[in-house]
Amino acid sequence: MIRSILTNNVVEVLARILLTFPFWGSGLAKLIDFQGGVAEMAMFGLNPPVLFNIATIVVQLGGAALIIFNRWTWLGAGALGVFTALTIPLVHHFWSLDGDRAIVAFHTATEHVGMIGALVLVAILAERKRRASVSQTLSGSSGNSSWSTT
Repeated sequence: MIRSILTNNVVEVLARILLTFPFWGSGLAKLIDFQGGVAEMAMFGLNPPVLFNIATIVVQLGGAALIIFNRWTWLGAGALGVFTALTIPLVHHFWSLDGDRAIVAFHTATEHVGMIGALVLVAILAERKRRASVSQTLSGSSGNSSWSTT
């Protein structure tokens, strides 16, 4: 039963949607309330804020779409991973804050590190699945593919 869940394509797509929710949710919010997104960029000292808001929307929505549709997953995961890593020193710099703000920023930064790990993992799994598919196609096999990287 567990194997059938873990190999189900619908479950895989749902997992990709859930994994990328923080990115596409934020990207859509910044797109829908563009001026709010610009104000957020300005609040964090990112200048010019309009350009940073546009870049954030493109990276968040584009990266999430690549992961969800499993096309160039490595690129989407890489872009979102770099973006997420950059938010730590730019926005969540707990080492320079005091009190409750420092604690909240620290927890957010550590969650970001976990998200980066998950993004690396989704890229690894997509590559393994791609290699297995290519290997199966080249061998002309119609049997179940292995998750092996060899």
